[in-house]
Amino acid sequence: MANLINLEKVTVGYGTRTLLDAVSLGVEEGDVIGVVGRNGDGKTTLLKILTGVQEPDSGRATHTSGLSVGYLRQADDFKSGSTVRDVIVGGRPDHIWAADSDTRAVVEHLLSGVSLDAPVATLSGGERRRVALAEVLLAGHDVLVLDEPTNHLDVEVIGWLAGHLTARPARALVVVSHDRWFLDAVCTGMWEVHDGVVDAYEGGYAAYVLARAERARVAAGTETRRRNLMRKELAWLRRGPPARTSKPKFRIQAANDLIANEPPPRDSLVLQRFATTRLGKDVFDLHRVRLEVGDPPRVLLDGVDWSIGPGARIGLVGVNGTGKTSVLRLLTGELSPTAGTVKRGKTLRIGHLSQALKDLDGSQRVLDAVEDRRRVTELAGGGEISADTLLKDFGFVGDKLTTRIGELSGGERRRLQFLRLLLDEPNVLLLDEPTNDLDIDTLTVIEDYLDGWPGTLIVVTHDRYFLERVSDVTYALTGGGRCDMLPGGIEQYLAGRAAAGTPAPSKPEPDRGETAAARDRRTGKEMARIEGQLTKLDDRIAELHESMAEAAADHVRAGELNAELSDLLDRKTSLEEAWLAVAEESG
Repeated sequence: MANLINLEKVTVGYGTRTLLDAVSLGVEEGDVIGVVGRNGDGKTTLLKILTGVQEPDSGRATHTSGLSVGYLRQADDFKSGSTVRDVIVGGRPDHIWAADSDTRAVVEHLLSGVSLDAPVATLSGGERRRVALAEVLLAGHDVLVLDEPTNHLDVEVIGWLAGHLTARPARALVVVSHDRWFLDAVCTGMWEVHDGVVDAYEGGYAAYVLARAERARVAAGTETRRRNLMRKELAWLRRGPPARTSKPKFRIQAANDLIANEPPPRDSLVLQRFATTRLGKDVFDLHRVRLEVGDPPRVLLDGVDWSIGPGARIGLVGVNGTGKTSVLRLLTGELSPTAGTVKRGKTLRIGHLSQALKDLDGSQRVLDAVEDRRRVTELAGGGEISADTLLKDFGFVGDKLTTRIGELSGGERRRLQFLRLLLDEPNVLLLDEPTNDLDIDTLTVIEDYLDGWPGTLIVVTHDRYFLERVSDVTYALTGGGRCDMLPGGIEQYLAGRAAAGTPAPSKPEPDRGETAAARDRRTGKEMARIEGQLTKLDDRIAELHESMAEAAADHVRAGELNAELSDLLDRKTSLEEAWLAVAEESG
């Protein structure tokens, strides 16, 4: 394999800290490397050295001659006055760039709803981020270096991106991400940045967890709690559906030996019983709720009945703009329903983690910010956890305890925000994108804490791994004012989205000079795509018929299955009509 990028004894310091200490490593042709590590440990610095954006303090970084490297930074830097079209397709008109299927796929998935003629300066932060990602993907680079590419993408587009990078690989890919599902789906190797060094592991994220747990098991002086966290995560990965570990590359016996006596992550029955003693029988009860937001009004919920009980652990998904954040604000009382009622239990103490960081006083020091909340928090089964323990687990030790909040990084402020919320001892947690800006080690700490936290949890996140790890049931805002329970979880949600077809709001203009042969190829591909969706839909409909026969005596379950069946039959009709329309166009 050809060596494309090489680092030799690279050292980089920041202030009094050494982020990289005599690091030597290389990126070879065919490598797909995921980079992980705590916030502030040097992941982004490593990418800057690899791409040549930053020079090391000592050592050297070299590229093979003529190598083109595409770099997705965390902060974009577009030319003043540029439009989206200028950035991603060099200003070319629709009928030119749309002739390439890969370009069409990138535009339709990443820039759905974004006008190509809009000035980039007028876009939201999330839209600018997606434009930057599209630019890097479409530029034809030899090596792609991506810093948090899944930020601002929903779970469906993250799945598409993983497939796109796998099916249309560059010569090599290096990616920093806290999205563990994405890392496991894409990567064939992992780098962990810590304490100035970079440890290399073979395989995707699941294999990395195993190898890291094995290293910790045999290493002298390793913290017991840290070792237990990795073992718990490994057990969950191994026992879960195969889709969670698409590229496990496990040494199966070693994994099984390591987790032989590891119990499931949480005891749902104990948690529910404890939650009932804290909350009573009533938490949220929505009756015929209609929720409208915006001007002109946009309907998010329409005639929804939804009862949420003590100990429920709910993941809420939906494409961007379907109203997930608004639903959380409805539950807290920040928004009132347009019609219908929202009944809340009398003993609720709601902890709402919003996406904003506005509740933190930048002039306060970290320790002062938790002093008024310092207490021992009770866990299910009688366990306790102190503020000191949480501070340590969340990475606030030594000088960090006296650092002013305004001087913390975005990830550190997010950690502090979550920690303060936990110390308020809520019995209901509403988490809106809790994984934003957090490193994987911090996410495992949060997951471990939630395993013993007795209360009602509703989490909105595009992080598929986190959602599946902490929730027991998935609901989806599917449009049209509906909020549907999905017994099949994320897999059912994605299958439903694929079966329905994901419309692209800004489709290219047709090529006026299209030849008959080109039209036949285009319509043939479209008909094949629809036929594939119909096949998947028929398979799911057959499964539902079998499930309904088994649930004949369970009227509630039968009703849920019948509702899903009705929805799928409607989608099948739409797809059949679309097939006929394309067939008619083909002549």
